[in-house]
Amino acid sequence: MTPIANNFNPFAVDTAAHLTFGAIYEPLFFFNQLSAEAPVGLIGDSFEFNDDGTVLTIRIKPDQKWSDDADLTAEDVAFSLGYGSNRDPDTVSIEATDATTVIVTYSSPKFTAASMILGATFIVPEHIWSKITDYMSETNPKPVGSGPYVLKTFTDAAYTLEANPLFREGAPDIKKVQDVGIDSNQSAEDLLKTGELDWVGQFVANPDGVTGSGRVATMNQQQDPTVIMTCADAALGCKGAQTDPAVRQALNAAMDRASISKKAFAGLAGESSPSFALLPRDEKWLSDPSLATSPQRADAAEAGRILEAAGYTKDADGFYGKDGTAIELDLFSPDGWTDYNDAAKLIAAQAAKAGIRVNARTVSEAEYWTPVSNGDFQLALYGLTQSLVADPFSNYDQYFATGATAKVGEMPAKGQNYARYSNADVDAAVAAAGATQDEGVKKEAYARIQAQIAQDLPYIPVVLNASQAFYNTAEFAGWPTADDLYANPLPYLSTASAVILTHLHPVEK
Repeated sequence: MTPIANNFNPFAVDTAAHLTFGAIYEPLFFFNQLSAEAPVGLIGDSFEFNDDGTVLTIRIKPDQKWSDDADLTAEDVAFSLGYGSNRDPDTVSIEATDATTVIVTYSSPKFTAASMILGATFIVPEHIWSKITDYMSETNPKPVGSGPYVLKTFTDAAYTLEANPLFREGAPDIKKVQDVGIDSNQSAEDLLKTGELDWVGQFVANPDGVTGSGRVATMNQQQDPTVIMTCADAALGCKGAQTDPAVRQALNAAMDRASISKKAFAGLAGESSPSFALLPRDEKWLSDPSLATSPQRADAAEAGRILEAAGYTKDADGFYGKDGTAIELDLFSPDGWTDYNDAAKLIAAQAAKAGIRVNARTVSEAEYWTPVSNGDFQLALYGLTQSLVADPFSNYDQYFATGATAKVGEMPAKGQNYARYSNADVDAAVAAAGATQDEGVKKEAYARIQAQIAQDLPYIPVVLNASQAFYNTAEFAGWPTADDLYANPLPYLSTASAVILTHLHPVEK
């Protein structure tokens, strides 16, 4: 989307430019969402926990450089793990014991959090970030990272990265990468067809129209849930009828997901699960088979029963309300996200049939992220990202735990619980799951979480998004294939996109 914000702050998860994450700044290891194999070392070389999971020893690769030619050492890693939102509140100590070894001690076991500590914490140079006191407002327009690329030029329409000659594996074969701001799915599709874009991740209703020339290949990994995100907790400042779980449950029952999938997503989306486990990948963690998928057909009668049991009555126009005030909910999505925009219209129409007034509207991407981040909204169509490994722990920890949210008006310092959801039972179960490697204990904790979030519905599942990647195979080789899914080919994913860039090379002609 344009204008692109000149922001390369790796702590600004939702507002920094895409290529901040992985291409410029790296985590210690790469965890492949599409594989059960061990993570790949980036800055990191190896890691191990002690027997009770409270001490994590990390060893990094020697002789690494920051892009400004300063040495990258264990001191930078120790600093990064303890800086800003990176610091886990359970951290007791972080010590760089030599140039390549860091020992982190926690007050509770961190086995299950390994993928977030090691795969989703971006390492920054101490000699620069130690001078930055307000890390969240910093835009970092001249980023110094360890990744395969460095920033060359920037405009609000596009920015260009060039290969980092100091990258530990040597400068990648693709010498320049330009990230272009596109204001709609249709514009990106048109540019892809005419050869002006080489790599796109978006919804395309007719992928054959893009791939028919043989220049572009595609892959659709259905894994990220599209949800109606609600501002759920009145105690944290949320306002509106959606703060009542009964209203969220009724809206859940009112949706015809099969119709939404067919009409808004061209039948390319999958069925979402209220457990927020990725199925069938996470099958062993599903506690109740009835939570495998959300209802696919609308049940207006059930929606009515839920609302009437909660004290709502219909007015003369056939819409439910309470105490003389009709339910009226605002649902927004980013303008140009055609699949989301169409889905929102369908949701509004389906809700109306169940007596729930939902007003669907579109906003610019900038106007979208501000209320999402600070909680000033009722309903927003939103895409959750799936866990890095075959275990839904990070979903529960990042999207449902109280520690991952903040009061309305504040941006969460750690995590992405923009729904402002808070439940003590869920918090206790998340803590229990994160403290063990015992699968039985984890399954019991996940059962508690799944039952509660499927009842409370702070995020109402819509579909498992059609996550389509399109990429130029005529001019570039080395892309992931069905036989070698070394990384997810969606270009907007953190770290995975950079891993792919380091695998690519021009096709010899």
